[in-house]
Amino acid sequence: MLTFPNCKINIGLQITEKRPDGFHNLQSCFYPVGWQDVLEVIPAEAFQFTSSGQPIPGDPARNLCTRAYDLLAADFALPPVQLHLHKIIPIGAGLGGGSADAAFTIRLLNERFGLALTPEQMEHYARQLGSDCAFFIQNKPMYCLEKGDVFEPVNVDLSGYYILLVYPNLAISTAEAYAGVRPRTPNTPLRDLLEAPVTQWRDSVHNDFEDSLFPAYPSLADLKQNLYELGAVYASMSGSGSTVYGIFSAPPDGQNHFPHYSVWQGKL
Repeated sequence: MLTFPNCKINIGLQITEKRPDGFHNLQSCFYPVGWQDVLEVIPAEAFQFTSSGQPIPGDPARNLCTRAYDLLAADFALPPVQLHLHKIIPIGAGLGGGSADAAFTIRLLNERFGLALTPEQMEHYARQLGSDCAFFIQNKPMYCLEKGDVFEPVNVDLSGYYILLVYPNLAISTAEAYAGVRPRTPNTPLRDLLEAPVTQWRDSVHNDFEDSLFPAYPSLADLKQNLYELGAVYASMSGSGSTVYGIFSAPPDGQNHFPHYSVWQGKL
């Protein structure tokens, strides 16, 4: 059985305070995008996690897909399987690719073995794996609060627009990104800013990680400016970086403008 975990972008990201548990509270709109990995579950004599495509660092026994299987296996009599992940979404890119893989593992096992878990129950398991993971259970635009794992409906619809994602072959760890942030209460909550048309977001909808990462990596600021010069109506870094995306009213010519970077474009 196959499934195709997709990534997400952050439309705006306000880091509002540091929590007692060491995490940060934030406000952001998570929006699903069609850049996808490939995940397959295959009957096996013993559990095994394998991968192809982009190299995945770390111990396979600690991979998020493996941990998702282990979480469900602790509560359900799951048979052994081979989980095979063909990795396409860049790693350390601010796109939530690993979180998507974990959430889609839960969804895939739920469907394959008839566990009859509700979306809320699947989100409960996903939250134990990472802050972004639960978003990919319902996998639709959401206003995200606290660690990024509390969701509210949001009136953001980008259908009819096109998106260009550019990953500049630079992985930024979450720890590095958060080391430079200064939490603050925003003058205007992001939700209010998102009520404006997308063509008005350029001067108001902001990713707070850009404040420290753009000075550290000037190529990211240049990339954002390049997307505006290409005709984007809105451009931003996604999450904690380093992918920068542009939203366009017509299909952009991304491959020719960024030949040395990893690029994905499609319709929203």
